[in-house]
Amino acid sequence: MYRTKTCGELRLADKGNKVTLSGWVQRARKMGGMTFVDIRDRYGITQAVFDNSVDAGLCEKANRLGREYVIQLEGTVAERSSKNPALPTGDIEIIAERLNILNASEVPPFTIEDDTDGGDDLRMRYRYLDLRRTCVRNNLELRHRMTMEVRRYLDSKGFLEIETPMLVGSTPEGARDFVVPSRMNPGQFYALPQSPQTLKQLLMVSGMDRYFQIVKCFRDEDLRADRQPEFTQIDCEMSFVEQDDVINLFEGMTRHLFKELRGVELPEKFQRMPWAEAMRLYGSDKPDLRFGMTFVELDGIMKGHGFTVFDNAAYIGGICATGAAHYTRKQLDQLTEFVKRPQIGAKGLVYARVEPDGNVKSSVDKFYTQETLQQMKEAFGAQPGDLILILSGDDAMKTRKMLCELRLEMGRQLGLRDKNKFSCLWVVDFPMFEWSDEEQRLMAMHHPFTHPKDEDIPLLDTDPASVRADAYDMVINGVEVGGGSIRIHDSALQAKMFEILGFTPEKAQEQFGFLMNAFRYGAPPHGGLAYGLDRWVSLFAGLDSIRDCIAFPKNNSGRDVMLDAPAPLEHKQLDELNLKVGIENKQ
Repeated sequence: MYRTKTCGELRLADKGNKVTLSGWVQRARKMGGMTFVDIRDRYGITQAVFDNSVDAGLCEKANRLGREYVIQLEGTVAERSSKNPALPTGDIEIIAERLNILNASEVPPFTIEDDTDGGDDLRMRYRYLDLRRTCVRNNLELRHRMTMEVRRYLDSKGFLEIETPMLVGSTPEGARDFVVPSRMNPGQFYALPQSPQTLKQLLMVSGMDRYFQIVKCFRDEDLRADRQPEFTQIDCEMSFVEQDDVINLFEGMTRHLFKELRGVELPEKFQRMPWAEAMRLYGSDKPDLRFGMTFVELDGIMKGHGFTVFDNAAYIGGICATGAAHYTRKQLDQLTEFVKRPQIGAKGLVYARVEPDGNVKSSVDKFYTQETLQQMKEAFGAQPGDLILILSGDDAMKTRKMLCELRLEMGRQLGLRDKNKFSCLWVVDFPMFEWSDEEQRLMAMHHPFTHPKDEDIPLLDTDPASVRADAYDMVINGVEVGGGSIRIHDSALQAKMFEILGFTPEKAQEQFGFLMNAFRYGAPPHGGLAYGLDRWVSLFAGLDSIRDCIAFPKNNSGRDVMLDAPAPLEHKQLDELNLKVGIENKQ
């Protein structure tokens, strides 16, 4: 057999045993008449010793080993004289008696170490080598353990895991679809699902009652650190539930995952915050509650004193950074440049320090008396040594979002965004609709199957923009890890929703007739949510990007640099798919 033990399991208790190991050469080093070889597999690293005085030929063979050679060795477990406390196997070594080179390796393009010398692009091109690194492999092992715990938990709550199709019809709402041409139906296309939303609702109509699926989803949208063109959802749906039923069950799952995978005990109940409050206090529908710095609105204090920027502003708001009055002029200038970046778009930044004697010194002193500045200080509850940062603008919502970015940056600079601290929150009572400048119409903030709050249903006829939804997002450390809603289960209400969204009855029937028809046959009240598995794993692993917990991710341009995809198709394939005209012109 290739091995009797793995490279991570031998201990002092195995001393004197004959073993066979197989794996990759991590490193080989010659010291006098001895050669030391570290052999690595998925489970760990073990040191093997080749003694030139015992077997010169075997030692010479070991000296020819290169990094990443695949080898098999036999030997006896012995106690190390110079132990390595950094390794679980650091108390032992193998006195080698036989060596078999299973496969030679070229010199890898980067070192297979946790602190590698390979850049992102190089490691993605050789991702199969990158996956040999312990830190990357640990992320995939964590992902595996998480999916197993999710399945165990949901199974214990009566959920059925049911697969839904990968080839579906295209939908006009939400992100762009990835489309798949049908050879057998020329000129017609499937779409890859953005989520199994309508399908899981049909499963509720069919009486499945509790469904889940760990499922691939696809969205053709611009990428960032927490977004990939293909991603994995923990997708769930339940019948005969209200919002509290869904929230309580999945709070339980969250507590279970944190306890089992991180050893963290979370509170029995998570905080809930209405969307309007989250936007008012944090400028974000996914606020990071690991630290304070809630927004304070200053219109009533700072307007009318001759400072034109504030006098003409639609919104003036600020944050108080505790103990940050020591910031130098250079640091404050850097913060000003930060908020003026195109990605944020502020025109400037006003700051004020609370001096040790309680007086306030600001960058706009000439416009304000100390009495007014003291009123501002009191509004923040600021103390000596605190730093106040203020933004203003013509659009209240946009300015709050700018202030949100400043708050997060200050949290980072002051070390308040601890990756080992977790603050869980439900954001609830989202608006049902949001205005799209591009479409010049109301769009569903979540999706068109979200149920409006019962008390707001009359507003659908008079003021749809003010209608709130039975929707909820789970936010952890400023990351939206999942969200969902109670769904519409009434055909008439669903038709009303499509009408507000600008669908003609014919178009609604064409796109969603299968769902509306199903509702005519006894649809139960139902709701659910979907968690982003990639985001969950990256949160638990303390990663900055979900790419590091996906086996074969795409880069920021949506390309797989290892497989060189996407790529052009051969003319024969294009002809079969009846796609030759547009593509050929491009070529």
